[in-house]
Amino acid sequence: MTIQELETQVLTLNPADKAKLISILTQNLTNGSLGIKKTPGVCGGDACVGNTRIPVWVLVGYRRLGCSDAELFKCYPHLTAADLVNAWAYADAYPDEIEQAIREND
Repeated sequence: MTIQELETQVLTLNPADKAKLISILTQNLTNGSLGIKKTPGVCGGDACVGNTRIPVWVLVGYRRLGCSDAELFKCYPHLTAADLVNAWAYADAYPDEIEQAIREND
């Protein structure tokens, strides 16, 4: 399969499947990135980046306020590009969960 054939197929995926694909590729490229985790008792059980206490909804909220990824890296210097890709993919895959968390914490 060529890259162009793959691109054609990727473009037909729905947003949730595209987010899953991004997550798979990121995991593969980062040799086992910690991805997104939900841990009972940590940040109310919200989805967080890897082993941090940074909820995905917080990053989405900053993005909505106009923060770029570069600005987020300044605020959270220990985050990696893979962490943000995972966060955005998770937010795309579970928009209702993220919206509810933003509402509950607004």
